[in-house]
Amino acid sequence: MNTNTPSVDPLKLYEQLLLIRAYENAIVDGSAAGRMPGTCTSVGQEATAVGAVNALGANDLILTNHRSAGHLLARGADPGRLLAEVMGRRDGYCKGKSGSLHIAAKELGVVLTSTIVGGELALAPGVALAESMLGRPGIVACFFGDGAACEGRFHESLNLAALWNLPVLYICENNQWQAYVHRREAMSRERVADWAAGYGIPVRSVDGNDVFAVLDAAAAAAAQVRESGRPVLLEAMTYRTRGHLEPDDQGYVDKTELAAWLARDPLSLCRERLIAEGHLDAAAAAAIVARVDERIDAAIAFADASPFPAAEELLRDVYA
Repeated sequence: MNTNTPSVDPLKLYEQLLLIRAYENAIVDGSAAGRMPGTCTSVGQEATAVGAVNALGANDLILTNHRSAGHLLARGADPGRLLAEVMGRRDGYCKGKSGSLHIAAKELGVVLTSTIVGGELALAPGVALAESMLGRPGIVACFFGDGAACEGRFHESLNLAALWNLPVLYICENNQWQAYVHRREAMSRERVADWAAGYGIPVRSVDGNDVFAVLDAAAAAAAQVRESGRPVLLEAMTYRTRGHLEPDDQGYVDKTELAAWLARDPLSLCRERLIAEGHLDAAAAAAIVARVDERIDAAIAFADASPFPAAEELLRDVYA
């Protein structure tokens, strides 16, 4: 572990992984039952979210994408308020107006969730420029996928951040899938990091299913951004084990490839390491699962009890 890695309780990391998985499974189940809208989950990618977000400081800002639940929950978002937002209820983070694809949480430093592929990339340099001009100490963490890296916005964003020396930590969650198209069908390179290097931006790659490796790599990358005031790109190689959008039968997915990645499930990898290192036993594991289940049950009850916004709310918080 490098000297920049924050001291984080490994059991906290494991509990966050479980919470994200349970939260998204609750939405999957709710969608199948017709109680919640379908959404884009990040099942299988939890370690990247938990490791990267825990490497950030309280003053750092986050811009994320349509698979944002992991980033938000790792940042400390209330799962009840998140579910209320997904369900269009008044007590959600954006008063039920954003759904799952546009959540912002100012109190958590989450500037936006963009459903436009690469939309967060377009805004990251502007947010970083504003923070720099205002003399604020934080950096900007921008989460995006390999699909967004195939958009022109990716290249425009990196070019501008490099040219203007902006403190942006670009975090690519390379989950191998771009909606229903595999990465191999859309990318001329194996790694997104290869493109970033062309702009003179330092790059790092990490096993995105190992939460401890991600934490270490993200902490080093964030420290490099702080020290240099310039952008750095971290690419986490991971895999989206559910479909693009619920419901999705994943009929287009190679079953052998999927099985290989399921065998490296980030929750299982973390649990096995914690047991091997003596941090976790059966009783402690059961207690964590029970605590997570209780939080999700309470979150569902909170969201169900939250009313829909009143009609007069329609034009509030809307800017032209």
